[in-house]
Amino acid sequence: MATRASTTTIVFEQEHRFFFITACVMAFVLVAGFSTNIILGRSSFGSPILFHIHAFAFFGWVVLYLMQTGLASTGSIALHKRLGWLALGWVPAMVILGIAITATSVRRTGAPFFFDKNEFLIGNPLGILCFAGVVAWAIALRRRTAWHRRLMLCAMAMITGPGFGRLLPMPFLMPWAWWTAAVVFPALFILAGMIVDHRRMGRVHPAYLWGLAIMVGAQLAADVIAYSPVGYAITDAVTAGTPGAGRPMKAQWPARP
Repeated sequence: MATRASTTTIVFEQEHRFFFITACVMAFVLVAGFSTNIILGRSSFGSPILFHIHAFAFFGWVVLYLMQTGLASTGSIALHKRLGWLALGWVPAMVILGIAITATSVRRTGAPFFFDKNEFLIGNPLGILCFAGVVAWAIALRRRTAWHRRLMLCAMAMITGPGFGRLLPMPFLMPWAWWTAAVVFPALFILAGMIVDHRRMGRVHPAYLWGLAIMVGAQLAADVIAYSPVGYAITDAVTAGTPGAGRPMKAQWPARP
């Protein structure tokens, strides 16, 4: 019995380490991506106030996630539980701001030129809604630690796309730029969790399978909508009368002046 208890303790300590290191890597991807954009002059602090509020909300979540994984790793469970309730208000704000910033970006510039305009407009909101749904699921299963921590990792992975999109050579990835940044690279975090689970337990926890399925399924559904007559109509309606209407629907290199 003592040996079994000791083995369980070691597994949990290794799990804590994995989740904290993964949280740090995801945070690094996001910070590095947005910092690179500022350094290269592709964005600035002179953007409209909505962009700053959006950045505060999303990076606030990154800080909260780092704190939560750190607290769980150090055994500060009581504080971890109290801070966790912040998500109930924080995540809905992220959803609203994520959808608002997507519409604003499409209207202002037609979205980044390496993404199809309709795919960006539909894919971003569906992605953030899935993130919120998985976080809600994780909170509902907060007493089932194995499910909770893995679902939270999946949710966090779902919002690392903007970081990867600023670090990868996106123009050279057309026409697969969206899937590369929003699905392929974020999925690596979930796949890493699967590999760790398989090595330690001999099986993959179903939370990872659900998280990966939701991530991929959301973008497949987004593409079905985006490339349907309804998707094109929504994109035209959102951009009507704005500079974004002048950008082609398909991703392509900007025309030389």
